[in-house]
Amino acid sequence: MRIKESIQQSIEIKQKVLADENLLNTIKIVADDCINSLRNKGKVLFCGNGGSAADAQHLAAELSGRFYYDREPLFAEALHVNTSYLTAVANDYSYNDIYSRLVKAKGVKGDILIGISTSGNSQNIINAFKTANDIGLITIAMTGETGGNMKDICKYLINVPSKDTPRIQEVHILIGHIICELIETNLFPK
Repeated sequence: MRIKESIQQSIEIKQKVLADENLLNTIKIVADDCINSLRNKGKVLFCGNGGSAADAQHLAAELSGRFYYDREPLFAEALHVNTSYLTAVANDYSYNDIYSRLVKAKGVKGDILIGISTSGNSQNIINAFKTANDIGLITIAMTGETGGNMKDICKYLINVPSKDTPRIQEVHILIGHIICELIETNLFPK
């Protein structure tokens, strides 16, 4: 039955993540860097395309709104949410420039840029990472198994051990939620 197969595939990829101490350590380091940036009045910026844009927006909302409990808002933003900006820059420049221009406008040294791409080959995110690296942002790539071209231009690579887009996206949200929880409980202990 396809339903059980899909659930089993999701479980197996999550078990691979659970068994990968290096990947778990990277997730912890990423959360720590986010905590340090936010503690110092920094920002966490997210970017992605399609379903990964939805994930970026979802995770930004968890930080800027609330996650488990009421607390002060954190500066987190998905860079695609201004459709007037997005369509103007895509039209006047290129779709490949939509994120890099916003990183240049909003990012400062010590901020965080999380790029989400199942393939790791989204050119607009690669361009954003190049700009972010020039400015001094901490770049984090959430990708699939290979890391694509993003793996060579990010500070941290969180590469889900799969080539199946839906399963990768499911694990991206899991990892994103873990990072949000670590940020919230560290900055706002109960």
